[in-house]
Amino acid sequence: MDGAEAAERRLAELRREIVETEDRAMLQEAGIYEFRHRLADAVAYKARLEAVKARYKELVRQDGAVLAAQGWTVNGSTAEGKRMIKDYTKLMLRAYNAEVDAAVRTMRPHRLETSIERLTKAQETIARLGRTMSIRISEAYHRARIEELELTADHLAQIEEEKERARAERERVRDEAAAKKEVAREREKLMKEHAHWQALVQRAESGAVDESVAVEAAEALERIDGALEDLSVRANPGVGTVYVISNVGAFGENVIKVGVTRRPNVDDRVRELGDASVPFKFDLHTAIFTQDAYGLENQLHKALADRRVNRVNMRREFFYATPAEVREILARTDHARWVYEYRDDAEAEEWRTSQRLMSGG
Repeated sequence: MDGAEAAERRLAELRREIVETEDRAMLQEAGIYEFRHRLADAVAYKARLEAVKARYKELVRQDGAVLAAQGWTVNGSTAEGKRMIKDYTKLMLRAYNAEVDAAVRTMRPHRLETSIERLTKAQETIARLGRTMSIRISEAYHRARIEELELTADHLAQIEEEKERARAERERVRDEAAAKKEVAREREKLMKEHAHWQALVQRAESGAVDESVAVEAAEALERIDGALEDLSVRANPGVGTVYVISNVGAFGENVIKVGVTRRPNVDDRVRELGDASVPFKFDLHTAIFTQDAYGLENQLHKALADRRVNRVNMRREFFYATPAEVREILARTDHARWVYEYRDDAEAEEWRTSQRLMSGG
């Protein structure tokens, strides 16, 4: 292979590396962060970081952070040569550490690749500037500082995950409390109504009221008993409504959210999601009331796993899909018969009106 072919091959390799780096950066910007060191929780990351710090500090203490030429002399003096080497190695190490510390302070998970590249360039620059005295950052020290950057990024990502888990749990508890409160309120109302009609039945039995009233009371009691039975079902922790919603104005076409709520009225949950954090209200496409709401939600999430918008945070329940595709998935389950609301198209009234106003229509 001649020099030109070797150069072309090397250029092709470098281009592939650039593309791969750009792809990773793009994915990370989109929230698809790949953990370098997946640990159990933020506490584990903190402990691992401390261990890495102890390792590179020990390298500094043992003069293993910066390597340099031996036997250097200045004006024939070995002592002066050692002093010069020591001063220059300190200067180079401080410059290198300043780069690391700045990267750690400003670290965001999606910036990790860029930070590592900058640090590697700093190592290369120091080696070039210190070539005369063979001053260079040791690979062991460089690897330890890169691991520190990776762990810092992972730590930050893990903290965000844990915050999101806590937020989701608070949301679930709040939803559960609202459902229980609603059930209790409904039960109290029904029990009062039940007592009223039961009293009429007793009066009818004693001949105090007309027989037609007794018939009406019996029908009312039957209806109330059915409603109370429904309430007992709704009180089951697994019972709830799985919903499919979209927000064309906020997320565009063909992006849906698949979630679950325990509240008797799914519209309450949909309205809550369309609060000040998004510019437009959500549209409800599908609602499925089932005794295994969380199981169905999980089933739908698994079926749409390859279409997740966020591949890292599993609590972000958004998918590149359509309501019709969800309906097709439901058709293959036992839950299809429990669909009590369905529509393909998003009304998106506020967004469509805003578009017309913007275009002067």
